[in-house]
Amino acid sequence: MDKIKNLYGRLRDESPVPRLLFYIGLTIELLMVIVDKSNYTNPIEGYLFRVTFLLFAAKLLLTCYEWKEWALIVLLEAVGFISYRVTGANDIIRIVTFVAACRGIPLRQALKYTFYVTLAGCMIIVALSVTGIYGEISLTQAYGHAPAETTIYIGEPEEAETRYTLGMGHPNALSCMFFMLAALGVYVWFERMKWYLYLFLMALNVGVYLLTGSKTGMLITMVFLLGACLMTCVKRFGQMRFAYLCGLLVFLLCIAFSVDAAVCAQRVKDAQWNEFFVVNPMDNDHIVALGRIDRHISGRIISLTNSENNDGMIQTWSAFSCENNMNYYFDMGWVKVFYRYGVIPGILYVVANLALLWQIYKKRDGCALVLFVMFAVYTVVEAHLISVYVGRNYLLMMMGCGIAGSAVREKKL
Repeated sequence: MDKIKNLYGRLRDESPVPRLLFYIGLTIELLMVIVDKSNYTNPIEGYLFRVTFLLFAAKLLLTCYEWKEWALIVLLEAVGFISYRVTGANDIIRIVTFVAACRGIPLRQALKYTFYVTLAGCMIIVALSVTGIYGEISLTQAYGHAPAETTIYIGEPEEAETRYTLGMGHPNALSCMFFMLAALGVYVWFERMKWYLYLFLMALNVGVYLLTGSKTGMLITMVFLLGACLMTCVKRFGQMRFAYLCGLLVFLLCIAFSVDAAVCAQRVKDAQWNEFFVVNPMDNDHIVALGRIDRHISGRIISLTNSENNDGMIQTWSAFSCENNMNYYFDMGWVKVFYRYGVIPGILYVVANLALLWQIYKKRDGCALVLFVMFAVYTVVEAHLISVYVGRNYLLMMMGCGIAGSAVREKKL
């Protein structure tokens, strides 16, 4: 027994095995994200999820935790198990295991590795598309930007237009990956960033917008770059409590708006219909305001009424969701959290984000604050981060690895 304990101790504390297990699992997860963004359908995705789960579980078992941390891990895994029994999806179990396995991994080292792998994968997709080897370079279709009055109420077909995808299936996917890589790159090399590098990224952002026509991606990336530039040029701002209070307020407003949209989607749709046909929305100012916002976010709110059951609206939410909610997709990410995984897991995810924000505040990590806030805003209208692919959501690594990397900068980066 003593020999087994000694062997376990050496594997855990002295050998590179735990870190190797983590990076093998992370590599597979990142490659699945890249394949998902391409035109290729992964036929063994389910098996790969099992492999990465086992790798991260092995890393978890070779990690030293305090008993309180073990208690929290067991509690969250129990929530994941209940979700699995109710929905048939093991997403929460995998996410909890991944986050727990991040313990002891240097944050910026892991994010730097994530950046290189993701960038290389995206460049390969683009190269294959541009050279005509694999993947469509553009996509011609209607993109849902015509007024609802003409397309939904009158029934006129929307005019198709051509936008560039560069092998990623949809223009929004190309714009999304640019934002994710720009945000990740700025965060990893924040200490080296200069104003002219932000200007260069801003120019690239405009170029991506001209290719994709994605206003949301362009605006989110622009605001992120401006915020990060502010933190670079006025370092004192990143030390101010006021900045983090504003970040908390924005985060809470994102959650509140998403819940409000899920409650009022049908009324917003009816008000827009009434306003068009009888020149009176026949509802209060609150619903009218939501309708105006909805027009600027390409009908994301009324899209929750597109199915027979109004999937996504609050009446389709439940404590732990249900199996039918696993296969219906829409763009509003925070709504998707509560709809797909249930109210209880959704609340726990919100709490986890608040805990992460608290750690960011304690370390006074200004760039992490900007990244956190812009991811929260982006998730209001897009569901990229709310996914079965843990390699999409960089906040999960920040939750697991901790923000210690922001206080103790890796000088070798």
